[in-house]
Amino acid sequence: MDEKFVTIYKTIGENLRDQRKEKNLSQQQLADLAGKIDRSKISDIENGKEDFLFSTLLKICAALDMNANDLFKNNK
Repeated sequence: MDEKFVTIYKTIGENLRDQRKEKNLSQQQLADLAGKIDRSKISDIENGKEDFLFSTLLKICAALDMNANDLFKNNK
């Protein structure tokens, strides 16, 4: 992963985790809803450790019924 983008990856991960927890979903449940995504990939994305495909991000957003734009907002 390019070090220039670590902050945005962490922001995206934190926002995904917050939304998943708000919907009372485990990482495995989210992975199942998003389709063909490993639970470990969900964990890595949430922890800002995964350089993911945009299509993967869109699948996760759809599973969480959220707008992808909301992932980029720094809520802290």
